[in-house]
Amino acid sequence: MVQVWAEEYRQSNDVAIDISGGGTGVGVSDVLNDQVDVAMMGRAPTPEERDQGLFAVPMLRDTVVGTVNPENPVFDAINEQGLSRADLEAIFTREVTTWGEVVDTESDAEITVYGRSDASAAYKKWATFIGEYTQSELADQTDGNFDGDQQVAQAIGQEPTAIAFNNVNYIWDFETGELSGNVRPIPLDLNDNDTLDEGESFYGSRDEFLSAVEDGTYPAPPAREMFLASKNGFDATSKSFVEWVLTDGQSMVRDNGYVPLEQSRLEEATQKLEDGA
Repeated sequence: MVQVWAEEYRQSNDVAIDISGGGTGVGVSDVLNDQVDVAMMGRAPTPEERDQGLFAVPMLRDTVVGTVNPENPVFDAINEQGLSRADLEAIFTREVTTWGEVVDTESDAEITVYGRSDASAAYKKWATFIGEYTQSELADQTDGNFDGDQQVAQAIGQEPTAIAFNNVNYIWDFETGELSGNVRPIPLDLNDNDTLDEGESFYGSRDEFLSAVEDGTYPAPPAREMFLASKNGFDATSKSFVEWVLTDGQSMVRDNGYVPLEQSRLEEATQKLEDGA
């Protein structure tokens, strides 16, 4: 999203914006060590980071979604029943080890669990959602950890028995907003009744899913705010870009697979940016 914003912003502002990836952990480290002017974060700063001068404002809402391969041996049952938070906790902590145990069928296909090896805010949100775990506690129990969202999606697409989690744009086609490829969302059984009720069935398209995130039907976590951060406040050039993100830039968010900030949150972020604290 920041790449899209930067390209649009540069069209009417004489400023150079160079962007590189690496995840929240890398971004925070780089900005605190004066390697970059602005970091992108998938979570709010910790008290320790704030003590070191990290200053952040929200920019949009993103979400983490459980994912499986469409050739999963119990794929139809997953989509009929959904998986509850407790089901997911049992899977990722290895309390259950076969797909038949999860959906109460005779399938003895063993579950392959994947996670992230990098310092991932997405992993932390997922771990918090399923049971207040740390990333390391879950990572120690996986069959494989990968350095990045794309690598996780590729692994899911190659293994029918796998389960992991991904961000929205690795699940729905970016251009059409429809489900495509070999990664599918795990629908959440929000009321834990082993049935995916009408109010829980919003995964058919990206737009339908984002509406559920926007109105709070899809829980937070794993939905989350994402932030732009600097050390000891933004300099004048960076501040102007962030101001634009919080105004004109919000109109571009939904079309790129994210959810804009609520108006009240935008006002809070704008005031915080102005105050510099």
